[in-house]
Amino acid sequence: MLTTLSIRNIVLIEALDLDFSAGLGVLTGETGAGKSILLDALGLVLGARADLGLIRSGESTASVTASFEPGALAPAVAEILGDAGVESGPGEPLILRRQLKADGGSKAYVNDQPVSMALLREIAPFLVEIHGQHDDRGLVNARGHRALLDRYVGRAAGVDAGAVATAWQRWRGAEDALAQARARLAKAAEDRDLLLAHVAELAALAPVEGEEEELAAARAGMQKGERLSGDLAELGHLFSGSESGVAQLRAAARRLDRIAGEHPLLEEALAALDRALVEASEAEERIERAVEELAHDPRELDRIETRLFDLRAAARKHGCPVDDLPERMRAMRSDLDAIEAGEEGIAALERSAHEYGLEYRALAEALSVARIEAATRLDAAVKAELAPLKLDAARFRTAVLRLPEDRWGAGGVDVVEFMIATNPGADFAPLAKIASGGELSRFILALKVALAEEGGAATVIFDEIDRGVGGAVAQAIGERLARLAGGGQSQLLAVTHSPQVAARGRQHYFIAKSSDGLVTRTGVVMLDDEGRRQEIARMLSGAEITPEARAQADRLLEGV
Repeated sequence: MLTTLSIRNIVLIEALDLDFSAGLGVLTGETGAGKSILLDALGLVLGARADLGLIRSGESTASVTASFEPGALAPAVAEILGDAGVESGPGEPLILRRQLKADGGSKAYVNDQPVSMALLREIAPFLVEIHGQHDDRGLVNARGHRALLDRYVGRAAGVDAGAVATAWQRWRGAEDALAQARARLAKAAEDRDLLLAHVAELAALAPVEGEEEELAAARAGMQKGERLSGDLAELGHLFSGSESGVAQLRAAARRLDRIAGEHPLLEEALAALDRALVEASEAEERIERAVEELAHDPRELDRIETRLFDLRAAARKHGCPVDDLPERMRAMRSDLDAIEAGEEGIAALERSAHEYGLEYRALAEALSVARIEAATRLDAAVKAELAPLKLDAARFRTAVLRLPEDRWGAGGVDVVEFMIATNPGADFAPLAKIASGGELSRFILALKVALAEEGGAATVIFDEIDRGVGGAVAQAIGERLARLAGGGQSQLLAVTHSPQVAARGRQHYFIAKSSDGLVTRTGVVMLDDEGRRQEIARMLSGAEITPEARAQADRLLEGV
């Protein structure tokens, strides 16, 4: 429900703040006072295309802010906002803001969070439904007719449109799974011989995860030993034989040992020579161990290099790392197994798809029958509303047409459209195509009354629904608007020139222009009881309010 509307620098409106409440609110004023400006401003905040001509002359920016209490529609709006990443707390008002700049810039916000115009347009149908002279949305849009009829069907018939949608999703899911399984099986069957060859090749190769790293490390060690073999052989020669340095040190140590006692320095020399022999022996031992560790069998090196070549060639062939070859082989074996068991699996999927298809058809057929029955009831309900609205020559029909099977969907097997014929003998056609502005608004009012219990936007606005009618018809329009407003349970706003409609309002807003000779402004005030009496009398009599007009205004207000 719309609770507040704040407008800044829109056309003739400099600054305007309005409060709204539940029930029927009426907006009146002389022609040209600016009633359409309010609707244009509200349209902006609901995502309408920005028209820079709306910015007040001489101003660089304009803005519109609207606050809503979503009420019963809060979950649907919250879901849309949540998907867009916009935070909205439960029970909190929803604040929409639109800013325009004279240089062409336009920004939108929901609860002070920047959003796209597309998001505003997505949540708008849940918040406000506007019916006017050039309505191309709401009840005129055939895309929503099926959902409206389904709500009219209700659960009393034992048919749930939601169950049909769920059955459709199950059927489509089963059909998609079957198609994918068939495609996989066909592809696998085409590649069967190749798969067999690849599996045999990999089975013979018997790759092991981590094997490449181990082989590469072993090969690197052998190649290093091969590179160092000459130096190691020379070192071995230097440490062996009677002429080696170590042998000469040992001879020197034996000779020095015989004379070391003759002088302290000789003893120190002997000790140093012993240490050198120990170090030299350790060096010789380490060199011998290195020779052993770096020793390699050329045939083993050839085997390792051949193994690495075969593994890497297989990896290139299958487009994967060497370590993934075992998993690739298991996958190909799985594909071969799928070919073996494929027919049995396909048969199970076919049975499942068939069963889900039967379930969908049964539910959709039942819903179709319920729609046809509900269409008859809805047609009668709308027909009962047409004569009081001076549409007694018109006929209304809810067309429920069977779709070809390739167009069945979550909504069932039907397409639904509201059709009218405005003259006797005329063919039925869509609402928007043959109804004039005033007729269209009255048709929509009749539909809204017939569908009053089936939900809709939180706020419904009728723009000059009473254009071109008066007297008893205007009285009937006022009664139906008040009935739609539900005695204050719903919110409905009506821009009207009819005193009979204005008298039905719980809130009455008067729109007027004023000028100081330099600047023209549009303002809006909520009228009190005396103000309502005066305005309705003006609507009855024109510029000069007569006592008779006041008396007639009193009678209209007393009859509410």
